[in-house]
Amino acid sequence: MSSANWPSVKAGTAAAVCAATVAVSALPAAAAGSPGDGPHVTGDAPSTTSAARLDHPGVQVRTAPDVDEPPDVSALSWMVTDADDGRVLAAKDAHRELPPASTLKTLFAVTVLPKFGQETVHTVSEDDLSGISPGSSLVGIKEDLRYTVADLWRGVFLSSGSDAVRTLAAMNGGWEVTLEDMRAMADRLGARDTDVESADGYDTPGQHSSAYDLTLFAKTGLTNRDFARFASTEEAQFPEAGGPDSFGIQNTNRLLVGSHGVEPYPGLIGVKNGYTSQAGNTLIAAAHHDGRTLLVTVMNPQSGKNNAVYEEARSLLDWGFEAAPDIEPVAMLPDRVGPQPSPSPEPDADGPASHEPADDRADRAAHRRATDRAAVLRAASVGRDAGTPDGPGPGVWWLTAAGAVLVSGFTVVVWRRRQD
Repeated sequence: MSSANWPSVKAGTAAAVCAATVAVSALPAAAAGSPGDGPHVTGDAPSTTSAARLDHPGVQVRTAPDVDEPPDVSALSWMVTDADDGRVLAAKDAHRELPPASTLKTLFAVTVLPKFGQETVHTVSEDDLSGISPGSSLVGIKEDLRYTVADLWRGVFLSSGSDAVRTLAAMNGGWEVTLEDMRAMADRLGARDTDVESADGYDTPGQHSSAYDLTLFAKTGLTNRDFARFASTEEAQFPEAGGPDSFGIQNTNRLLVGSHGVEPYPGLIGVKNGYTSQAGNTLIAAAHHDGRTLLVTVMNPQSGKNNAVYEEARSLLDWGFEAAPDIEPVAMLPDRVGPQPSPSPEPDADGPASHEPADDRADRAAHRRATDRAAVLRAASVGRDAGTPDGPGPGVWWLTAAGAVLVSGFTVVVWRRRQD
């Protein structure tokens, strides 16, 4: 090759290298998108990064054509989230630390529920029920009576029973062990507003959570079939096996069952309601419509109206389902970090829960599975992890490889011609 052509070859090589580098580096940034793109954020927060928007006070929502503003509700804090992909559609004071009441039982369930097979039988002792705070809600567990783990979880979700929480915590190694486990799970999920001092949500000095954290707990919980099933169960026998000590219980979530003047919300999955004198009324509600699952968390309405927590959740759900297809999120929940997989049912620790024949127990279990099937199907879409990939996608790696081959081949050709 002549020396006259050599500068042009060097220029061509440099151009090829630069083009490949720019193409490869630009794709991840384009895929990630700019958190500041789109309409401005209304409320008190300036337009800033997605992760920081929810740290600002006031209502956070992006404006969009033909989409109304969220309803003006009286709750001190609330959040509307698409549970399928983690998009936060709107929120008010999402990180405000408030007493959670029994909605904290969602964290208890996320932490402890995967540890025991649902058909495991436990005989309740006096020690299991010790330490229950005065005025706590109870499902009515009796000492020396045998309950399946599934019975105990129905006591937690339907009746918000602190006696059921205490019994499961005893099975988990004790109250303090369970508190530590819950704190570790909160840290694992990125729930930075939560400090656990009482596993059942009873008002305890230093205990608090937030609408953001409670939404994280519910979203994680709904990826577990048993959690979704219990959260959406409207009524049950307690214990389920029947007998002279069995009685009926009904879910206290009025938006689910329709009671005390509240109409049931169509497609509602649950999740958990709560009340204490310090927390006021709190509620996490999930509903499924037209292939979309929304989560609404409402903390401590101030209007003084009867059933305010349920009606304000209803209005936020209605707004969310209307806005979700068109509105840009104000933030994204982190990638899902789910609980451990549910174990296979363990051998009964204390023998069978009743003396009914094995065939009858199998029929009863099959009937229960059929009854719960709709609830599980409604919650199934929540289990899809639509979070951001952990690294560059396949297209980026292909372009990287192609660029490397192109540059290498071009360099070899140039070197050989120069040798000539």
